[in-house]
Amino acid sequence: MSRQIFITEKDKQRLQKFINEAKEFGEGNQESLKELEQELNRAQVVPSLKIPHDIITMNSKVLLKDLDSGEEMIYTLVYPADADLMENKISVLAPVGTAILGFRKGDIVDWKVPGGLVRLKVEKILYQPEAAGDYDL
Repeated sequence: MSRQIFITEKDKQRLQKFINEAKEFGEGNQESLKELEQELNRAQVVPSLKIPHDIITMNSKVLLKDLDSGEEMIYTLVYPADADLMENKISVLAPVGTAILGFRKGDIVDWKVPGGLVRLKVEKILYQPEAAGDYDL
């Protein structure tokens, strides 16, 4: 049932380091850390220069559409320290952040929420650092 997701080598290294530090110091939501680590472990790791431009990588800005309500939302997927809901920057540790990492344009993301399941479609990748040549973000 799980879809194949892709992640850049750099994103995987940074995220794994973050997870290891958070576990060591008992910081953050341990369940969120575990879910993110499971995503990293199942992802196909690709060099930054070779990641397809329609994949959601860290610091990507995406247009998502709620398939039930038709509502569209734009989010930027960021590291926890950069999260800011006022700027629609969502942490990779937030459930929707973990859910969209590594997905591509056209994919349907099942996002578990307290009230059930929200189905989001990745409508468009508005910005992807690797596609823009920003390999150090």
